Amino acid sequence: MSAAFPFCDLATPGVQGLRPYEPGKPLSELEREYGVRDAIKLASNENPLGPSPAALEAARGTLGEIARYPDGNGFELKRAIANRYNVDIRGITPGNGSNDVLEIIARAFLLPGLEAVFSQHAFAVYPIVTQAIGATARVVRAHDGSRGPRYGHDLDGMAATITDKTRVVFIANPNNPTGTWLKRDELEAFLERVPRRVVVVLDEAYVEYVTEAEYPDSIPWLARFPNLILTRTFSKAYGLAGLRVGFALSHPELTDILNRVRQPFNVNILALAAASVALTDRAHLEASLKLNQTGMQQWIEATAELGLEYIPSVGNFLCVDVGRLAAPVYEALLREGVIVRPVANYGLPNHLRITLGLAQENRRAIAALRKVLV
Repeated sequence: MSAAFPFCDLATPGVQGLRPYEPGKPLSELEREYGVRDAIKLASNENPLGPSPAALEAARGTLGEIARYPDGNGFELKRAIANRYNVDIRGITPGNGSNDVLEIIARAFLLPGLEAVFSQHAFAVYPIVTQAIGATARVVRAHDGSRGPRYGHDLDGMAATITDKTRVVFIANPNNPTGTWLKRDELEAFLERVPRRVVVVLDEAYVEYVTEAEYPDSIPWLARFPNLILTRTFSKAYGLAGLRVGFALSHPELTDILNRVRQPFNVNILALAAASVALTDRAHLEASLKLNQTGMQQWIEATAELGLEYIPSVGNFLCVDVGRLAAPVYEALLREGVIVRPVANYGLPNHLRITLGLAQENRRAIAALRKVLV
């Protein structure tokens, strides 16, 4: 067959216009392409402490069973989640990372001719899953700083964008890549305004890192708002990114809908075991959060020293304005053996998103940034 055959024409219209998700550059790729050794990666918001030792041991304990399919219902993980958050086990949907759950939601509720609403600068998966289905994305301009935190979600604007065609609203709290967040009262008022026929997805991938008093405890809202879905992940604070495991919490009837399109055995046997135990290791989680707070202070002090602005963040990352196009700075950092994340694809061409690492990793990255900005 000719290499000029228009394969893209075979794809659905939504897929034809998609660009693949751009992950952070792996260490192995950097070393292969640039010949760099002993590089550090602060690009993908991973936990620098890694997973709980108890979770690792639980995963190892399943190795002898990998010839078998995992529990397709994920009962033990669902029971652990139900016990940890005091929720109805019938309202839990396990996912191959929370990305998987977001795609399940899109497949369950969106169609060509229907719409999804989300904010400018929000997580890149929202437009991907919306467009892949053939639905229409309604992107609401983020706050400019005059009525709310700059770069943050404009909930009034999002509410005003909802029409009869809207079926899903995606809200990231905290948001990736900006680290901005929504307060309890404003988010609760928004939920009260949204018609019950519209599914509101509250993406809380970074919830464990948040310490602000006005940040909402969203789980009790599940009883009040039957159209609400909460999504969470074990990839960030729990350090299980490589195992790909997340979950959704929702009304049992919504969960039933999600399970109709959830792929069989979508969470592997190692992930089910490790995540179930990770939830119980509070000491490891607390150590991870303490390290994150220390790292955030390191980077805030460094930006002041370097004369750089940043977007205030409650996650495990900081989005730093380097005062120029960030792509050349990113490339220069790669040559110094430091991987961060350019976010021009989020509409932030002058920013780099920097994951908070170990103290020595932060020091090295700060020194490299100081060098390449000269």
